[in-house]
Amino acid sequence: MGASRADKELYFVKLRQLIEKYPSLFIVNIDNVSSQQCHMIRQSIRDNGVVLMGKNTMVRRALRSMIADFPEYEKVLPYVKGNVGFVFTNGDLKDVRETIVSNVVAAPARAGALAPVDVYVPAGNTGMEPGKTSFFQALGIPTKIARGTIEIVNDVQVVAAGSKVGSSEATLLNMLNISPFTYGMTVVAVYDDGSIFAPSVLDIEEKSILEAFQSQIKTIAAISLATGIPTLASVTHSLVNTYKDLLAISVATDYTFEGSEKIKEYLENPEAFAVAAAPEAAAAGGDAPAAEEKKEEEEEDEDDDMGFGLFD
Repeated sequence: MGASRADKELYFVKLRQLIEKYPSLFIVNIDNVSSQQCHMIRQSIRDNGVVLMGKNTMVRRALRSMIADFPEYEKVLPYVKGNVGFVFTNGDLKDVRETIVSNVVAAPARAGALAPVDVYVPAGNTGMEPGKTSFFQALGIPTKIARGTIEIVNDVQVVAAGSKVGSSEATLLNMLNISPFTYGMTVVAVYDDGSIFAPSVLDIEEKSILEAFQSQIKTIAAISLATGIPTLASVTHSLVNTYKDLLAISVATDYTFEGSEKIKEYLENPEAFAVAAAPEAAAAGGDAPAAEEKKEEEEEDEDDDMGFGLFD
């Protein structure tokens, strides 16, 4: 039975309020997620966001009715398909996403379900009676009888990722108390202040962004310097290079300015520079002679007694 007209109107009002309040939105897939698990996720993000579910037809209709006021949300419409929901948030996107995807629960294999991962039956004693050996043989699982019970000889893959779980495999995994799958919300796309992007963008570290930005600035500066076209990236380099050219001209000619006076003094009187540097070098190595003298005294003391005591 579909939602009543009053329920739809309430949903439209709530969606508008959330759009007005929260700048960011996660579009999440909720396949195999129970209502209890959704409740737990709601509880975990209640300080930073709100979870909103609804039928796709109703969600699309609600969004279309608001596009005149919120045209940027037209980008969200293509993602409203399949079993999806919304998580509105004003918190840090990385932290909220981690909270969403970390809430997972183990689940048994069900016949006909699509396996998200490869499933293996581990080697070891199953505790089952020998009468069920034929069941394992039908699935191609090598076994032997040990201490009156069935023992699996080797690890065996029973389900491949992306394939449907068969009834025999599901029965076997349940008999062995193996819950191979974990289910939880997965983020399909992220909407933030008018932009929509893949969740993998949130994995990019700030350090990587800064390094890429600096690399591009260096490239632009190099091109600008090579072509002689000034840009904001190259202007500081141009100023430094021009200043170096002025210093070189000043050194090669009689022209002098404040910045080149010190350089000319050093070139005209290098001995004065050497004298000025000498006290620093002496301070750095001043302790060396004293240490040498102390070492020589210790060696002389050792030579005096020749390794014998006074009464030896």
